[in-house]
Amino acid sequence: MNFQQLRSVRETVRQGFNLTEVAHVLHASQPGVSRQIRELEDELGVELFVRSGKRLLGLTEPGQHVLPVIERMLQDLDNLRRAASDFAATHAGPLSVAATHSQARYALPAAVRDFRQLYPAVTLNLHQGSPRQVAEMLLSGEADIGIATEALTQYSELVTLPCYRWTHSVVVRPDHPLADGQPLTLSRLSRHPLITYDAGYTGRSHIDTAFEQAGLTPSIVLSAMDADVIKTYVDLGMGVGIVASIAYDEQRDNHLVAIDAGHLFAVNTTRLAFKRGRFLRSYVYAFIEAFAPPLTRAVVQEAIDAA
Repeated sequence: MNFQQLRSVRETVRQGFNLTEVAHVLHASQPGVSRQIRELEDELGVELFVRSGKRLLGLTEPGQHVLPVIERMLQDLDNLRRAASDFAATHAGPLSVAATHSQARYALPAAVRDFRQLYPAVTLNLHQGSPRQVAEMLLSGEADIGIATEALTQYSELVTLPCYRWTHSVVVRPDHPLADGQPLTLSRLSRHPLITYDAGYTGRSHIDTAFEQAGLTPSIVLSAMDADVIKTYVDLGMGVGIVASIAYDEQRDNHLVAIDAGHLFAVNTTRLAFKRGRFLRSYVYAFIEAFAPPLTRAVVQEAIDAA
């Protein structure tokens, strides 16, 4: 048994049982991948895949039980390498961070700047995606840590930690009726076309829930993943924007007016996550604390131990 055989099995599942894609990812030949799988099956004495001729269709029942073991073995190998690298070079190496658009644009820049000053030899890779894509990047090992408001707590394979709480703001042009200084209500909002986040992004579920509980049907004329896009269309006069409060900057957005909507929509919590059992190098702890100061190494380690 060798690790290349284990990688061949894991990647076959990840690539939807397409051996051509598996060979491409592993930089091997398709016959070589097939041979690695067969040799492992012969050693284990069971078939791991359902076959139709030369095609693989899915996992057999033994394969479904063996796959999690293979995943753990390969993760332990990765952890072994990371631990050795951590002792060999504590201030250098790669760090991959997956985040939603809002977190990458508004919440992460200061942390990245501070971290880079402390660890200039660390190569930082920033991936952006939806909350579910962030979770998938963590599970696949593509990212070391992930940051999002939604979805992360839905995966038992992830350790999740709360970072900070935030609310929404309404943004309008200065000449808009809602900028008259009168109290902002859901009823007043529902009389205007709205522009806000796509479903599943940046607290959108709390916005929908608030209108539904009030018995109101808002007219959402445009939705987007990024607050800058929302503000652009608000500035064009297409509607009223509902964005995360951190997405409004008084100097940069001085052509718009922000109205606090924290009393209308539920408070949101942004969370940081990493894969359960994954070895975190010393500078990963440092990055976590740079982003969320309450998440010291001791706090993160306690969460790992309790997981």
